[in-house]
Amino acid sequence: MAKTKFRPLHDRVVVKRVDSEEKTKGGIIIPDTAKEKTQEGEIIAVGSGARDENGKLVPLDVKAGDRILFGKWSGTEAKLNSEDLLIMKESDIMGVIG
Repeated sequence: MAKTKFRPLHDRVVVKRVDSEEKTKGGIIIPDTAKEKTQEGEIIAVGSGARDENGKLVPLDVKAGDRILFGKWSGTEAKLNSEDLLIMKESDIMGVIG
C-alpha cells in the first residue's frame, strides 16, 4: 500500500494500477513500449462519499484495499510521493474483483 497522506474528496478514490504481465502465456517478453496500461488497480484511499438531494451523506461501495476494474480512459493521472496514481470518481469503477 502507498504511504501517501492524500485524502480524496466526496465520491473520489485514489487507485494504484496493478502491473501487467511482462510475458505472454507463450513466453514472449513484451517490451515496456508495447504494453498497454492495465485497467485493473488497487484502491489506496477513498473519499467520505457523495451527498444526495436531501444533503445526506451516502458512503462509497468500495474501500481501501479493494482490487477493481475501471474504464480505459477513467480518472486523472497524478504523481504523489514519486508514485503514479489515478484519481477517479466511484462511478468510473466497473466492479470489484474477488
